[in-house]
Amino acid sequence: MAITKSAIHNKVIWITGASGGIGEALARELAADGARLVLSARRYSELQRVRASLANSNQHLLLPLDITDAAAVLDAIHSIEQQIGGLDWLINNAGISQRALIVDTMPETDRKLFEVDYFAQVNLTRQALPLLLADGGGKVVFVSSVAGLVGTQYRGSYSAAKAALHLWANSLRAELFEQGLTVATIFPGFVKTDVSRNALTGDGSALGSMDDAQANAISAAAFAEKAIKALVKGKSYIVIGGLKERLGAMVSRLSPELLYKMVRKSKVR
Repeated sequence: MAITKSAIHNKVIWITGASGGIGEALARELAADGARLVLSARRYSELQRVRASLANSNQHLLLPLDITDAAAVLDAIHSIEQQIGGLDWLINNAGISQRALIVDTMPETDRKLFEVDYFAQVNLTRQALPLLLADGGGKVVFVSSVAGLVGTQYRGSYSAAKAALHLWANSLRAELFEQGLTVATIFPGFVKTDVSRNALTGDGSALGSMDDAQANAISAAAFAEKAIKALVKGKSYIVIGGLKERLGAMVSRLSPELLYKMVRKSKVR
């Protein structure tokens, strides 16, 4: 951890979706390593709870934010510039999942998933680029999903949005490499969080229950530790999950036909 702490110490790192789950775990790991955090989510009271649990809690900035509100995004970036002066990392973690078959999903639900999981994150990242590039470069991190690599049942539009985010990240990495920007994409498998409880069903309502696969997954804390270690090492393509998810990600690159057979037989609920 000494190497991690030296690489993270005093970095200004903005985490969206920081009020629970993966975002909260990343905040705890980064704060312990000496980072100065900007924490965003819609629920201010939960952000306050998270900040109170962090090392050096008084140095972390809370910016309540709905990432789909373009005007609020601009205000948040202005606040970072005014109150801190710069930004080293942006971790795009906010998002929403899906638990509905394609034939049961309404077009409005498709659009909401893309708005949150793709369009809002692309916009926020684009608006934050001047701050990230101001000192010769920064790091953008996207939390995608193994579902965005393989596509699975009950996650048709979610998988598509996460795949789109991954490919946009690839283009961003290529275009701004010469300006010093590094871009990393993390592909979580199942992580034990409330993501399935909050996932959208076909009509756009929340599922409200925990999937078996989610309940038996790795903890958010274990995920965060692996993620930060990989980011500090400069990894750009980071798959974190159980054996099944890691195998699926590998097979997706080597043999799509085999992957399709594996996905048909997999249990994802």
